Amino acid sequence: MRDHNRRRWLLDGMTALVTGIFFAVAWPTLHLTHQVPAAAQPFIAGLAAFPFALIRVNPGLGWAISAASAAGIALIIPNQPDQHLPFQVVHILALFALLFCTAVRADIRLVLIGWGASAVLFGTAMARQDGLGSAGLAWPLAMTGLVAFGLLVRWLVLSRRALVEREEENELERARRAILEEKARIARDLHDVVAHHMSMVVVQAQTAPYRVGELSPAAVAEFESIGASARSALNEIRGMLGLLRSDGQLADHAPQPTAVDLLDLLAGARRAGVTIDWTVDGPLSEVPDTVGLALYRIAQESLSNASRHAPGTAVHVGLAVRAGIVQLTVANEPGTVPATIGAPGTGIAGMQARAAAFGGTFHAAPRPDGGFEVRATLPLSAAFTLPATGPMTPTAVLA
Repeated sequence: MRDHNRRRWLLDGMTALVTGIFFAVAWPTLHLTHQVPAAAQPFIAGLAAFPFALIRVNPGLGWAISAASAAGIALIIPNQPDQHLPFQVVHILALFALLFCTAVRADIRLVLIGWGASAVLFGTAMARQDGLGSAGLAWPLAMTGLVAFGLLVRWLVLSRRALVEREEENELERARRAILEEKARIARDLHDVVAHHMSMVVVQAQTAPYRVGELSPAAVAEFESIGASARSALNEIRGMLGLLRSDGQLADHAPQPTAVDLLDLLAGARRAGVTIDWTVDGPLSEVPDTVGLALYRIAQESLSNASRHAPGTAVHVGLAVRAGIVQLTVANEPGTVPATIGAPGTGIAGMQARAAAFGGTFHAAPRPDGGFEVRATLPLSAAFTLPATGPMTPTAVLA
Protein backbone atom coordinates (compact mmCIF):
# COMPACT_ATOMS: atom_id res chain seq x y z
CA MET A 1 0.00 0.00 0.00
CA ARG A 2 2.84 2.36 0.84
CA ASP A 3 4.55 1.60 -2.48
CA HIS A 4 1.28 2.26 -4.31
CA ASN A 5 0.88 5.67 -2.66
CA ARG A 6 4.48 6.51 -3.38
CA ARG A 7 4.06 5.62 -7.05
CA ARG A 8 0.86 7.66 -7.25
CA TRP A 9 2.53 10.73 -5.72
CA LEU A 10 5.47 10.31 -8.10
CA LEU A 11 3.22 10.22 -11.17
CA ASP A 12 1.20 13.19 -9.93
CA GLY A 13 4.42 15.11 -9.36
CA MET A 14 5.68 14.31 -12.84
CA THR A 15 2.34 15.39 -14.36
CA ALA A 16 2.48 18.71 -12.51
CA LEU A 17 6.11 19.20 -13.56
CA VAL A 18 5.39 18.57 -17.26
CA THR A 19 2.35 20.86 -17.10
CA GLY A 20 4.49 23.60 -15.58
CA ILE A 21 7.16 23.13 -18.25
CA PHE A 22 4.52 23.35 -21.00
CA PHE A 23 3.17 26.59 -19.55
CA ALA A 24 6.66 28.02 -19.03
CA VAL A 25 7.45 27.36 -22.70
CA ALA A 26 4.07 28.42 -24.15
CA TRP A 27 3.77 31.82 -22.47
CA PRO A 28 7.13 33.39 -23.44
CA THR A 29 6.96 32.04 -27.01
CA LEU A 30 3.31 32.80 -27.77
CA HIS A 31 4.05 36.24 -29.20
CA LEU A 32 6.48 34.64 -31.66
CA THR A 33 3.78 32.40 -33.19
CA HIS A 34 0.52 34.33 -32.79
CA GLN A 35 -0.66 37.90 -32.74
CA VAL A 36 -1.95 38.04 -29.16
CA PRO A 37 -2.16 41.06 -26.83
CA ALA A 38 0.24 40.83 -23.89
CA ALA A 39 -2.60 40.75 -21.35
CA ALA A 40 -4.19 37.70 -23.00
CA GLN A 41 -0.99 35.71 -23.46
CA PRO A 42 -1.08 33.90 -20.04
CA PHE A 43 -4.67 32.80 -20.66
CA ILE A 44 -3.96 31.50 -24.19
CA ALA A 45 -0.80 29.73 -22.95
CA GLY A 46 -2.85 28.18 -20.13
CA LEU A 47 -5.32 26.75 -22.66
CA ALA A 48 -2.40 25.09 -24.40
CA ALA A 49 -0.69 23.70 -21.26
CA PHE A 50 -3.12 23.21 -18.38
CA PRO A 51 -5.40 20.54 -19.94
CA PHE A 52 -2.39 18.22 -19.71
CA ALA A 53 -2.88 18.20 -15.92
CA LEU A 54 -5.98 16.01 -16.47
CA ILE A 55 -4.05 13.25 -18.23
CA ARG A 56 -4.20 10.87 -15.22
CA VAL A 57 -7.53 11.95 -13.73
CA ASN A 58 -9.69 12.29 -16.86
CA PRO A 59 -7.78 12.28 -20.17
CA GLY A 60 -11.01 12.42 -22.17
CA LEU A 61 -12.04 15.71 -20.53
CA GLY A 62 -8.52 17.06 -20.95
CA TRP A 63 -8.56 16.19 -24.65
CA ALA A 64 -11.97 17.87 -25.11
CA ILE A 65 -10.75 21.12 -23.50
CA SER A 66 -7.49 21.04 -25.46
CA ALA A 67 -9.22 20.31 -28.80
CA ALA A 68 -11.89 22.98 -28.27
CA SER A 69 -9.29 25.61 -27.37
CA ALA A 70 -7.16 24.58 -30.39
CA ALA A 71 -10.15 25.04 -32.71
CA GLY A 72 -10.91 28.44 -31.17
CA ILE A 73 -7.28 29.59 -31.50
CA ALA A 74 -7.12 28.44 -35.13
CA LEU A 75 -10.33 30.33 -36.03
CA ILE A 76 -9.90 33.54 -33.99
CA ILE A 77 -6.23 34.27 -33.38
CA PRO A 78 -4.09 35.02 -36.48
CA ASN A 79 -0.56 33.66 -36.86
CA GLN A 80 2.58 35.70 -37.20
CA PRO A 81 3.46 36.25 -40.89
CA ASP A 82 6.36 33.80 -40.83
CA GLN A 83 4.50 31.06 -38.91
CA HIS A 84 2.46 28.32 -40.61
CA LEU A 85 1.28 26.12 -37.71
CA PRO A 86 -2.19 27.13 -36.44
CA PHE A 87 -1.28 26.09 -32.88
CA GLN A 88 1.79 26.18 -30.73
CA VAL A 89 3.99 23.09 -30.66
CA VAL A 90 3.28 22.79 -26.92
CA HIS A 91 -0.43 22.69 -27.68
CA ILE A 92 0.07 19.96 -30.28
CA LEU A 93 2.17 17.85 -27.89
CA ALA A 94 -0.38 18.18 -25.07
CA LEU A 95 -3.28 17.29 -27.38
CA PHE A 96 -1.42 14.26 -28.79
CA ALA A 97 -0.60 13.01 -25.28
CA LEU A 98 -4.21 13.45 -24.12
CA LEU A 99 -5.59 11.68 -27.21
CA PHE A 100 -3.19 8.76 -26.68
CA CYS A 101 -4.21 8.35 -23.01
CA THR A 102 -7.86 8.61 -24.04
CA ALA A 103 -7.35 5.72 -26.44
CA VAL A 104 -5.69 3.70 -23.65
CA ARG A 105 -8.14 4.39 -20.81
CA ALA A 106 -11.45 5.94 -21.95
CA ASP A 107 -14.63 4.36 -23.22
CA ILE A 108 -14.28 3.13 -26.79
CA ARG A 109 -17.04 5.47 -28.01
CA LEU A 110 -15.16 8.47 -26.65
CA VAL A 111 -12.00 7.17 -28.32
CA LEU A 112 -13.74 7.08 -31.70
CA ILE A 113 -15.14 10.58 -31.17
CA GLY A 114 -11.70 11.86 -30.18
CA TRP A 115 -10.03 10.23 -33.16
CA GLY A 116 -12.58 11.60 -35.67
CA ALA A 117 -12.71 15.10 -34.17
CA SER A 118 -8.91 15.37 -33.95
CA ALA A 119 -8.47 14.15 -37.52
CA VAL A 120 -10.98 16.71 -38.79
CA LEU A 121 -9.48 19.49 -36.64
CA PHE A 122 -5.90 18.97 -37.75
CA GLY A 123 -6.82 18.14 -41.33
CA THR A 124 -8.83 21.33 -41.86
CA ALA A 125 -6.69 23.64 -39.72
CA MET A 126 -3.43 22.57 -41.36
CA ALA A 127 -4.89 22.66 -44.87
CA ARG A 128 -5.94 26.30 -44.38
CA GLN A 129 -2.36 27.39 -43.65
CA ASP A 130 -0.20 28.63 -46.47
CA GLY A 131 3.13 26.87 -46.76
CA LEU A 132 2.02 23.47 -45.45
CA GLY A 133 0.70 22.23 -48.76
CA SER A 134 -0.18 18.54 -48.89
CA ALA A 135 1.42 17.99 -45.50
CA GLY A 136 -1.94 18.87 -43.97
CA LEU A 137 -3.34 15.59 -45.31
CA ALA A 138 -0.81 13.60 -43.31
CA TRP A 139 -2.19 14.77 -39.96
CA PRO A 140 -5.34 12.61 -40.05
CA LEU A 141 -3.11 9.61 -40.81
CA ALA A 142 -0.88 10.55 -37.88
CA MET A 143 -3.93 10.75 -35.62
CA THR A 144 -5.08 7.33 -36.86
CA GLY A 145 -1.67 5.81 -36.13
CA LEU A 146 -1.59 7.39 -32.67
CA VAL A 147 -5.05 6.09 -31.74
CA ALA A 148 -4.25 2.63 -33.17
CA PHE A 149 -1.11 2.46 -31.06
CA GLY A 150 -3.06 3.54 -27.97
CA LEU A 151 -5.66 0.83 -28.59
CA LEU A 152 -2.87 -1.73 -28.96
CA VAL A 153 -1.41 -0.69 -25.61
CA ARG A 154 -4.91 -0.85 -24.15
CA TRP A 155 -5.37 -4.41 -25.40
CA LEU A 156 -1.98 -5.48 -24.05
CA VAL A 157 -2.75 -4.00 -20.61
CA LEU A 158 -6.18 -5.61 -20.45
CA SER A 159 -4.75 -8.95 -21.58
CA ARG A 160 -2.04 -8.78 -18.93
CA ARG A 161 -4.60 -7.89 -16.26
CA ALA A 162 -6.86 -10.76 -17.32
CA LEU A 163 -3.89 -13.13 -17.20
CA VAL A 164 -3.00 -12.02 -13.66
CA GLU A 165 -6.62 -12.45 -12.54
CA ARG A 166 -6.73 -15.91 -14.08
CA GLU A 167 -3.51 -16.86 -12.27
CA GLU A 168 -4.96 -15.62 -8.98
CA GLU A 169 -8.13 -17.64 -9.57
CA ASN A 170 -6.03 -20.73 -10.35
CA GLU A 171 -4.00 -20.19 -7.17
CA LEU A 172 -7.18 -19.90 -5.10
CA GLU A 173 -8.55 -23.02 -6.74
CA ARG A 174 -5.35 -24.91 -5.97
CA ALA A 175 -5.52 -23.75 -2.34
CA ARG A 176 -9.18 -24.75 -2.13
CA ARG A 177 -8.39 -28.15 -3.62
CA ALA A 178 -5.57 -28.65 -1.12
CA ILE A 179 -7.96 -27.82 1.75
CA LEU A 180 -10.55 -30.25 0.43
CA GLU A 181 -7.91 -32.97 0.08
CA GLU A 182 -6.76 -32.35 3.66
CA LYS A 183 -10.36 -32.48 4.90
CA ALA A 184 -10.88 -35.72 2.99
CA ARG A 185 -7.74 -37.17 4.58
CA ILE A 186 -8.95 -36.17 8.06
CA ALA A 187 -12.36 -37.68 7.33
CA ARG A 188 -10.73 -40.90 6.14
CA ASP A 189 -8.61 -41.14 9.28
CA LEU A 190 -11.61 -40.45 11.50
CA HIS A 191 -13.60 -43.11 9.70
CA ASP A 192 -10.81 -45.70 9.78
CA VAL A 193 -9.87 -45.14 13.43
CA VAL A 194 -12.55 -43.44 15.51
CA ALA A 195 -15.72 -44.58 13.73
CA HIS A 196 -14.47 -48.16 13.49
CA HIS A 197 -13.69 -48.42 17.19
CA MET A 198 -16.93 -46.67 18.16
CA SER A 199 -18.84 -49.21 16.07
CA MET A 200 -17.05 -52.00 17.92
CA VAL A 201 -18.03 -50.43 21.24
CA VAL A 202 -21.69 -50.35 20.17
CA VAL A 203 -21.57 -54.00 19.08
CA GLN A 204 -19.83 -55.13 22.26
CA ALA A 205 -22.25 -53.21 24.49
CA GLN A 206 -25.28 -54.62 22.69
CA THR A 207 -24.06 -58.25 22.68
CA ALA A 208 -22.57 -58.28 26.18
CA PRO A 209 -25.78 -59.49 27.90
CA TYR A 210 -25.83 -62.50 25.54
CA ARG A 211 -22.11 -63.25 25.65
CA VAL A 212 -21.62 -62.86 29.38
CA GLY A 213 -23.91 -64.88 31.57
CA GLU A 214 -25.38 -64.13 34.98
CA LEU A 215 -25.44 -60.33 34.59
CA SER A 216 -27.31 -58.31 37.15
CA PRO A 217 -30.02 -55.89 36.01
CA ALA A 218 -27.73 -53.00 36.94
CA ALA A 219 -24.96 -54.38 34.71
CA VAL A 220 -27.39 -54.86 31.81
CA ALA A 221 -28.61 -51.27 32.23
CA GLU A 222 -24.98 -50.07 32.29
CA PHE A 223 -24.23 -51.85 29.02
CA GLU A 224 -27.37 -50.34 27.47
CA SER A 225 -26.24 -46.89 28.61
CA ILE A 226 -22.78 -47.45 27.12
CA GLY A 227 -24.34 -48.58 23.85
CA ALA A 228 -26.66 -45.56 23.70
CA SER A 229 -23.82 -43.12 24.36
CA ALA A 230 -21.64 -44.83 21.77
CA ARG A 231 -24.43 -44.73 19.17
CA SER A 232 -25.00 -41.03 19.83
CA ALA A 233 -21.28 -40.31 19.47
CA LEU A 234 -21.15 -42.42 16.31
CA ASN A 235 -24.02 -40.42 14.77
CA GLU A 236 -22.23 -37.16 15.51
CA ILE A 237 -19.00 -38.52 14.03
CA ARG A 238 -20.88 -39.50 10.87
CA GLY A 239 -22.28 -35.97 10.64
CA MET A 240 -18.78 -34.55 11.03
CA LEU A 241 -17.49 -36.90 8.34
CA GLY A 242 -20.20 -35.64 5.98
CA LEU A 243 -19.15 -32.06 6.65
CA LEU A 244 -15.45 -32.81 6.11
CA ARG A 245 -16.15 -34.67 2.88
CA SER A 246 -18.29 -31.83 1.51
CA ASP A 247 -17.05 -28.56 0.01
CA GLY A 248 -17.63 -26.72 3.28
CA GLN A 249 -21.41 -26.19 2.98
CA LEU A 250 -23.36 -27.73 5.84
CA ALA A 251 -26.29 -29.78 4.59
CA ASP A 252 -29.64 -28.35 5.57
CA HIS A 253 -30.99 -31.79 6.48
CA ALA A 254 -28.08 -32.75 8.74
CA PRO A 255 -29.43 -33.23 12.29
CA GLN A 256 -27.76 -30.94 14.82
CA PRO A 257 -28.35 -30.79 18.57
CA THR A 258 -30.12 -27.75 19.99
CA ALA A 259 -30.53 -26.24 23.45
CA VAL A 260 -33.44 -28.60 24.20
CA ASP A 261 -31.11 -31.57 23.61
CA LEU A 262 -28.94 -30.37 26.50
CA LEU A 263 -31.26 -32.18 28.90
CA ASP A 264 -30.66 -35.46 27.04
CA LEU A 265 -26.92 -34.79 27.20
CA LEU A 266 -27.05 -34.29 30.97
CA ALA A 267 -29.22 -37.34 31.46
CA GLY A 268 -26.82 -39.40 29.35
CA ALA A 269 -23.91 -38.23 31.49
CA ARG A 270 -25.79 -39.35 34.60
CA ARG A 271 -26.48 -42.76 33.04
CA ALA A 272 -22.78 -43.02 32.24
CA GLY A 273 -21.98 -42.77 35.94
CA VAL A 274 -21.28 -39.05 36.37
CA THR A 275 -22.60 -37.56 39.61
CA ILE A 276 -24.43 -34.62 38.12
CA ASP A 277 -27.31 -32.32 38.89
CA TRP A 278 -28.73 -29.42 36.93
CA THR A 279 -31.13 -26.53 37.14
CA VAL A 280 -32.99 -24.88 34.27
CA ASP A 281 -34.30 -21.33 34.55
CA GLY A 282 -36.33 -20.25 31.53
CA PRO A 283 -37.60 -21.95 28.36
CA LEU A 284 -34.81 -23.60 26.36
CA SER A 285 -37.10 -23.72 23.33
CA GLU A 286 -36.62 -19.97 22.85
CA VAL A 287 -32.89 -20.43 22.21
CA PRO A 288 -32.14 -20.27 18.43
CA ASP A 289 -30.81 -23.47 16.91
CA THR A 290 -27.42 -21.98 16.01
CA VAL A 291 -26.88 -20.62 19.52
CA GLY A 292 -28.19 -23.87 20.97
CA LEU A 293 -25.67 -25.87 18.96
CA ALA A 294 -22.78 -23.77 20.28
CA LEU A 295 -24.15 -24.11 23.83
CA TYR A 296 -24.50 -27.88 23.42
CA ARG A 297 -20.89 -28.25 22.25
CA ILE A 298 -19.58 -26.12 25.12
CA ALA A 299 -21.53 -28.19 27.64
CA GLN A 300 -20.35 -31.41 26.00
CA GLU A 301 -16.70 -30.37 26.21
CA SER A 302 -17.08 -29.08 29.78
CA LEU A 303 -18.58 -32.41 30.97
CA SER A 304 -15.84 -34.30 29.16
CA ASN A 305 -13.16 -32.20 30.87
CA ALA A 306 -14.77 -32.63 34.28
CA SER A 307 -14.93 -36.41 33.89
CA ARG A 308 -11.38 -36.58 32.59
CA HIS A 309 -9.60 -34.25 35.02
CA ALA A 310 -11.72 -34.77 38.14
CA PRO A 311 -13.24 -38.26 37.90
CA GLY A 312 -15.77 -39.19 40.52
CA THR A 313 -16.51 -35.64 41.65
CA ALA A 314 -19.92 -34.04 41.55
CA VAL A 315 -20.77 -31.75 38.63
CA HIS A 316 -23.31 -28.93 38.89
CA VAL A 317 -24.85 -27.49 35.71
CA GLY A 318 -26.92 -24.34 35.52
CA LEU A 319 -28.92 -23.14 32.51
CA ALA A 320 -30.62 -19.75 32.50
CA VAL A 321 -32.57 -18.05 29.69
CA ARG A 322 -33.45 -14.45 30.49
CA ALA A 323 -33.24 -10.86 29.20
CA GLY A 324 -32.10 -11.81 25.71
CA ILE A 325 -29.23 -14.05 26.82
CA VAL A 326 -28.65 -17.69 27.66
CA GLN A 327 -26.05 -18.61 30.29
CA LEU A 328 -24.45 -21.98 30.88
CA THR A 329 -22.44 -22.80 34.01
CA VAL A 330 -20.64 -26.11 34.52
CA ALA A 331 -18.79 -26.48 37.83
CA ASN A 332 -17.18 -29.56 39.34
CA GLU A 333 -16.14 -30.04 42.93
CA PRO A 334 -12.49 -30.54 43.96
CA GLY A 335 -10.94 -33.82 42.92
CA THR A 336 -8.14 -35.76 44.50
CA VAL A 337 -5.71 -33.43 42.69
CA PRO A 338 -6.35 -29.64 42.88
CA ALA A 339 -7.61 -28.32 39.55
CA THR A 340 -5.29 -25.94 37.69
CA ILE A 341 -5.55 -24.18 34.35
CA GLY A 342 -2.16 -25.24 33.04
CA ALA A 343 -1.27 -24.62 29.44
CA PRO A 344 -4.28 -23.63 27.30
CA GLY A 345 -5.60 -26.72 25.54
CA THR A 346 -7.61 -27.28 22.42
CA GLY A 347 -10.83 -27.86 24.35
CA ILE A 348 -10.88 -24.50 26.13
CA ALA A 349 -9.71 -22.71 22.99
CA GLY A 350 -12.50 -24.35 20.99
CA MET A 351 -15.16 -23.39 23.55
CA GLN A 352 -13.87 -19.83 23.66
CA ALA A 353 -13.94 -19.63 19.85
CA ARG A 354 -17.54 -20.85 19.76
CA ALA A 355 -18.64 -18.24 22.29
CA ALA A 356 -16.74 -15.45 20.50
CA ALA A 357 -18.28 -16.46 17.16
CA PHE A 358 -21.70 -15.41 18.51
CA GLY A 359 -20.51 -12.28 20.31
CA GLY A 360 -20.73 -13.98 23.69
CA THR A 361 -18.40 -14.22 26.66
CA PHE A 362 -16.54 -17.23 28.01
CA HIS A 363 -14.81 -17.84 31.34
CA ALA A 364 -12.94 -20.94 32.50
CA ALA A 365 -10.91 -20.92 35.73
CA PRO A 366 -10.35 -22.80 39.00
CA ARG A 367 -12.73 -22.05 41.84
CA PRO A 368 -11.52 -20.95 45.28
CA ASP A 369 -12.50 -24.34 46.76
CA GLY A 370 -10.23 -26.20 44.32
CA GLY A 371 -12.85 -27.14 41.76
CA PHE A 372 -13.19 -25.80 38.24
CA GLU A 373 -15.89 -23.70 36.59
CA VAL A 374 -16.82 -22.99 32.99
CA ARG A 375 -19.27 -20.17 32.28
CA ALA A 376 -20.52 -19.13 28.82
CA THR A 377 -23.00 -16.35 28.08
CA LEU A 378 -24.45 -16.05 24.56
CA PRO A 379 -26.94 -13.47 23.21
CA LEU A 380 -30.14 -14.99 21.84
CA SER A 381 -30.20 -12.61 18.87
CA ALA A 382 -26.60 -13.30 17.84
CA ALA A 383 -25.67 -14.05 14.25
CA PHE A 384 -22.74 -16.33 13.61
CA THR A 385 -19.49 -14.60 12.57
CA LEU A 386 -15.98 -15.95 12.28
CA PRO A 387 -13.81 -15.04 15.26
CA ALA A 388 -11.35 -12.18 14.80
CA THR A 389 -8.41 -14.53 15.23
CA GLY A 390 -9.25 -16.30 11.97
CA PRO A 391 -11.38 -19.17 10.73
CA MET A 392 -12.09 -22.13 13.00
CA THR A 393 -9.73 -24.97 12.21
CA PRO A 394 -10.88 -28.58 12.05
CA THR A 395 -9.32 -29.07 15.49
CA ALA A 396 -11.36 -26.22 16.96
CA VAL A 397 -14.54 -27.51 15.30
CA LEU A 398 -13.99 -30.97 16.75
CA ALA A 399 -13.27 -29.51 20.21
